[in-house]
Amino acid sequence: MIRTQIYLTEQQRMELASISKALGKNQSELIREAIDSFIDRASHGRREVVLREAAGIWKNRKDLHDLGGKRNKWDRDHS
Repeated sequence: MIRTQIYLTEQQRMELASISKALGKNQSELIREAIDSFIDRASHGRREVVLREAAGIWKNRKDLHDLGGKRNKWDRDHS
């Protein structure tokens, strides 16, 4: 692990100490869990943006095979 210094408000520090005591976890562990949760939420949001931006990027391409037709044929042959 890498040691990192952060600044907390007095209120944040008191709340963190209270939660730490109630859960029986040290404050560093709680901070790491909170950061992991934040990263998960932010990563999910970035994935959604990328997927939305990528949707339909090939719809007007003329140099690609008719995959929709191939998919329909496959569906008919395998139903």
